[in-house]
Amino acid sequence: MTVTIIGYALLAALAEITGSVLVIGRKRWPARVQEYLLALSAGFLLSLVFVELVPEALKGGGSEAPLLMLAGYAVLHFFEHTVVGHLHFGEETHHEVMVSRAASFSTFLGLFIHAFFDGFTIAVGMQFDFTLGLMVFIAVLLHKIPEGLTVASVMLSAKSKRTTAMAASVAIGGATLIGALAGLVLGGVSIRLVSGAFAFSAGIATYVGASDLIPEINHSRNRVIPMLVFAGMVLFYFGKVLLEG
Repeated sequence: MTVTIIGYALLAALAEITGSVLVIGRKRWPARVQEYLLALSAGFLLSLVFVELVPEALKGGGSEAPLLMLAGYAVLHFFEHTVVGHLHFGEETHHEVMVSRAASFSTFLGLFIHAFFDGFTIAVGMQFDFTLGLMVFIAVLLHKIPEGLTVASVMLSAKSKRTTAMAASVAIGGATLIGALAGLVLGGVSIRLVSGAFAFSAGIATYVGASDLIPEINHSRNRVIPMLVFAGMVLFYFGKVLLEG
């Protein structure tokens, strides 16, 4: 199980790095495709949260589960919008906004923390219930390429070297692996801790879907985007049927 979880976390990290390579290598990644991936991810993740993660967290975590879910939501909010001043997904096109090294570092830090919790949620989910964890992995994977685009484009718009932008991407990919290892260590200590961590990760997943992804795609004027959110929900349903069948 440990090797399997690390393998999935590694795939998520590689997707992150792939997004960065597309920017660093001067290959244009159409903004429309970014929006499509984010919309699918949002619909899939929110369905996963409300249909599976929250009910299972309440079932396994008992009376402490709601508080732990709130804590997961609050912790990610604190790091992304208190510690970090500017953070969004996708290629940075507003160069007048992202010009200082301080701003690029804060974005890097925010995405590093976000990636850590991505890996943590994958590992905890797979230990709690492998099928649920696999669906968490799919939801994470869908937004990893836009996340990679973000870190590379922000670093470059801050006048950093391409090697620095690539190093930042690799570091954030590494954060996903570190998060997965943290989840594995927690699982090795106590099954009860896994149940608590699962509830905490359900709060994190809620934050990513509702506060990270949905606001980003709501900025789009493309009328196809809302339909793709619903498509993500349908994708979740068929994924659930396929994995449980």
